[in-house]
Amino acid sequence: MSAEGGTAVSLNIGFVGLGLIGGAIAKAIRKSHKDYVIYAYNRYFPKENPMINEAINDGVVNYAADNLAGLNCCDIIFLCAPVLYNIPYLERLKDVIKKDCIITDVGSVKGNIHREAERLGLSANFIGGHPMTGSERMGYTNSSAQLMENAYYLLTPSADTPKRVIDTMYHLVQDMGSIPFILENDLHDDITAAISHIPHIIAASLVNMVRENDNDEEYMKTFAAGGFKDITRIASSSPEMWQNICLCNTSSIRKFLDIYRDSLNRVEEALISKDKEFLYNIFETARNYRNSIPNSTSGTLPKVYDIYVDIPDVPGIIAIIATILSSNSVSIKNIGIVHNREYEDGVLRIEFYDEDSMNAAREALDKYPYPVYDR
Repeated sequence: MSAEGGTAVSLNIGFVGLGLIGGAIAKAIRKSHKDYVIYAYNRYFPKENPMINEAINDGVVNYAADNLAGLNCCDIIFLCAPVLYNIPYLERLKDVIKKDCIITDVGSVKGNIHREAERLGLSANFIGGHPMTGSERMGYTNSSAQLMENAYYLLTPSADTPKRVIDTMYHLVQDMGSIPFILENDLHDDITAAISHIPHIIAASLVNMVRENDNDEEYMKTFAAGGFKDITRIASSSPEMWQNICLCNTSSIRKFLDIYRDSLNRVEEALISKDKEFLYNIFETARNYRNSIPNSTSGTLPKVYDIYVDIPDVPGIIAIIATILSSNSVSIKNIGIVHNREYEDGVLRIEFYDEDSMNAAREALDKYPYPVYDR
């Protein structure tokens, strides 16, 4: 197995689950290491296993394993199932793996799987992993090596993790085109609770507040402006995935919910006392801090690729725009008129699946008299 400063050797890499993230990692590894042998296991083997069959046909995966014993030759195994499903695989793999096999996962919660690895005596084999990337589309078909490029990839070794394991994973992550960053697992869970898990809970709660308090004519829904849509966009994420995350990272989420609740209480007190300075400062400090955050495509929140276009109010204009984009082989995810243009430029909003499509659309429309605006 390769190590820092050592000679690279061909490795056997195993995957348990091969969806969007597993597929992206496998494709990134295949892109940088043509000689690596990649195995994949899916619990729906073999008849209900189109993802692995597709990966074999793509030349990404070499072999499908019909059970976990088929991964017994692997040097590294990636657990790419949902967070609550990854943990039981540790016990099932314990008597299967080679003595020096590295096991890692891709979940956004680390504490529980680290505790299970310690309980099973696998701390020397296990290193947590969290690629901070993703897409609103799911499954192997929608995965790409590009998802891993320039994305932070958090690694959470334990005190028992050998330097060999850390070095091997660190360099493999670099080979994928990602940016490795080493954290303690408890700190990782606090960070993701604050910047990802709490925002999802707040977004879902805010949407439900509007839903539950709207009138029969649904005026709140009708007049929802860009600000509301931006802050609640992530409420469209998978309910099952976020249920899993909340059940796994309960301690950190409760910690930051308490902090957030205290901040809301201070706002309420300022409203009651008409504290102008406090109210001004919360918006000023938030604006300055928010503006200091790099505009990056990587992160824990899914990236939205959209543009806003000014168009005249004439029959068939949306069809004309769609035809322009279609003739330039640009796929549209969503298109619609922005009726409430508070905080928005452009009357037509067009959303795309990826950055390349968005840039191609901007270039295509630049040839026509329809001004294009970014978010």
